[in-house]
Amino acid sequence: MSEQRQSYNEEFKKQTVKYIQEQCKSVTDIAEELNIPAKTLHSWLGKYRQFDNESVASVDRVRELEQLLKQKEQELKEKDRRIANAEEELAIVKKAVHIFSKPRN
Repeated sequence: MSEQRQSYNEEFKKQTVKYIQEQCKSVTDIAEELNIPAKTLHSWLGKYRQFDNESVASVDRVRELEQLLKQKEQELKEKDRRIANAEEELAIVKKAVHIFSKPRN
């Protein structure tokens, strides 16, 4: 006798894909865990995958975050340089004000 075919609603499929994306396990492991064929999960991934749900452990996401970190570090260094320049200019202006505010005899 043949097994009865299981039917899943759209929300279950979307939640399952989100779960797959958040895990560091393989699709095969998750398929065994959920008792759903891996081929079915792969087809759901193709249809419902959203890249903003990818786990941080994915190689592409790690590269993206590393690049963002480097960019932010460069921006921070630039801001530090501008602050240092502004502080130096302020010190010069303070000295000039002090010098020119002295009464002449």
